Amino acid sequence: MPDTTIIPQRIGRLEELAHNLWWSWHEPARQLFRAVDYSQWRLSGHNPVKQLLAVSKERLEDIADDPSFLAMYDSVMTAFDDDLQKPQTWFAANCAALDKGPVAYFSMEYAIHNSLPIYAGGLGVLAGDICKEASDLGMPMVAVGFMFPQGYFRQQLCNTPNQCQMELYHDLNFDEAPITRLLGPNGEKSITRVKLRNVIVGIGVWLVKAGRTQLYLLDTTIEENPEPYRQLSSRLYIADREIRLQQEILLGIGGVRVLRALGINPIVWHANEGHTAFMMLERAREEVLNGKSFAEAADLVQASTIFTTHTPVMAGHDIFTSGLMENYFNGYWQSLGIDREAFLRLGQYGNTPQDFNMTVLAFKMARQRSAVSKLHGKVTRKMWRPLWPEKPEDEVPIDYVTNGVHMPTWIATELSALFRKHLGDNWLERQDDPKLWDGLEKIPEEAIWNCHQRLKLKLLREILTRMRERWLSGGINGNQMMAMGALFDQQVLTITFARRFTEYKRPGLLFRDIERLKRILTNPTQPVQLVFAGKSHPADFASKALLEKVYNLANDSGFQGRIMFIEDYDVHVSHYLVHSSDVWLNTPRRLQEASGTSGMKAASNGVINLSVLDGWWNEGFNGTNGWAIGKGPDSFRADEEDSTDAAALYDLLEKEIVPLYYQREPDGVPTEWVRLMKRSISSVLPVFCARRMLKQYASRMYVPAAKK
Repeated sequence: MPDTTIIPQRIGRLEELAHNLWWSWHEPARQLFRAVDYSQWRLSGHNPVKQLLAVSKERLEDIADDPSFLAMYDSVMTAFDDDLQKPQTWFAANCAALDKGPVAYFSMEYAIHNSLPIYAGGLGVLAGDICKEASDLGMPMVAVGFMFPQGYFRQQLCNTPNQCQMELYHDLNFDEAPITRLLGPNGEKSITRVKLRNVIVGIGVWLVKAGRTQLYLLDTTIEENPEPYRQLSSRLYIADREIRLQQEILLGIGGVRVLRALGINPIVWHANEGHTAFMMLERAREEVLNGKSFAEAADLVQASTIFTTHTPVMAGHDIFTSGLMENYFNGYWQSLGIDREAFLRLGQYGNTPQDFNMTVLAFKMARQRSAVSKLHGKVTRKMWRPLWPEKPEDEVPIDYVTNGVHMPTWIATELSALFRKHLGDNWLERQDDPKLWDGLEKIPEEAIWNCHQRLKLKLLREILTRMRERWLSGGINGNQMMAMGALFDQQVLTITFARRFTEYKRPGLLFRDIERLKRILTNPTQPVQLVFAGKSHPADFASKALLEKVYNLANDSGFQGRIMFIEDYDVHVSHYLVHSSDVWLNTPRRLQEASGTSGMKAASNGVINLSVLDGWWNEGFNGTNGWAIGKGPDSFRADEEDSTDAAALYDLLEKEIVPLYYQREPDGVPTEWVRLMKRSISSVLPVFCARRMLKQYASRMYVPAAKK
């Protein structure tokens, strides 16, 4: 934690502001920290906690006497206080039924800012966006997750055969992170405890503030725990099934006990994916201890629980063997007032009594169930219909709330300034009002295009910075420099594929006809460049092979440097890509993309989507705001999907996308392209924002659950 004794009293609340990630989605607050010391701001990776540790006492004294800095400081702190304390919020006006307690949100991962890298991908980004939007709407929310000091992994790419992706793990420096350790009543690090077989494991807690939202991160790296158990909270998504089960017990059962120990009694509980389902069992156990039968306890838990599933393929759901479950829950099921067979049936799906499915447990213990897009809702009802065999498929009780993204986080600062100028200073307050976006027509095409070109230049600078850092670190050759984007051209049509590398997302679809792709990319008058970014799970060797194939093609001189791979894809890199790409490419196999949110972020910044009609794009595409690859689900046989989609993709590029991009007015502005950018923004931003999403959760699920 920064030494507050060297921060002058006049600006003493800088440390408080640094420890509330509210600053990360409020541009004036970010400008304030830039003004403290810009060089340290950059060196810290835009982490004000780390920055304040490095700023000299002399510099702090100087800015404490600088009238312009003090005016900025006072303005930011006033806005900070108003935002966190104002009683007139959307929540206060619309959700009176929830005023008896907070919403508790449980998730395995959270992506709020890159200074706290405790996420792997889209699930964590969604959870982080929900926390921030809850704060903006004034919704009392507490979130529970894990403090992962090693996070997921840092990715480094090399030319070593059969080892293109190297996974690096770095321990988080807790003193430099926006976190605060919470202690027990006697100063002990362990807030509560959970039994794992024959071992009592203590759980420490770190508090992260995201505006009004309180995020509690569980930590087992405390002295009282035996050494192997200290590592349980070290990394995300460890492949070992027993360790995964231990983590989920800690998150679900331990998370409930932590909230109780802190005196927090939520009125509604929201489980984000099946990893969190043991939270429901622990609450049922509490009710049984209070004298209720398990049936009565389950009914109470079900009434106050919302469960969101994200996974449209069975292989993606957590399943544990009955033997492993017996090892860890023998003794626990007695406290639920049920026997072994009844306990195991809670996670049984179909005729597989040897397996315990966490998603099945969540479905059975939550009355409000949601998928994350309209199409995913249809897929989910079909997948899980055996749980309700008496109901026709369209009456299976699984609703949907399509995902959304937190616009203050994801809209480029430069574009936000344009919106303020032409749509009004209050555009963020009105972001989910479709009528507001009719005003985009007032913005000159030239203004939007110039803004987009400035954002493209920022991406180029980021690519060069990363290349320079890798070059200085050693161990990188010319081919790697080429693959990292040495020939990136700001004036060239840029198509980006940035997402988790896995087979069903088909990162290699573009390469089915290498020679045709080369002709498209290397066209001397209308060239195209491809940007790839993404990580493969360390244990997914098939996906790592796909990544290696794409990376090797980026080294192929026949493509003339028009393919690049940006390594270590994370939230920080994602901002550059969704702000500045021209086209956002998404090619999943149909019915395997639950929702997706990166395309929403891109479209809201005027980046045009080129996507298969799956997930959110099946709702978002209207025929005039981007391009659809092929037809919708069930339009042809699975064995034809790759060849049909690849042909459609090449045709779209050659006949529509590339010519439209290079169709310029005398002043150099591609007017028709910019009009397409406007349609992308106006059709996507108000509909696929986190504000709309959280309002729907509140009105359709949270409030009814609270009333029950």
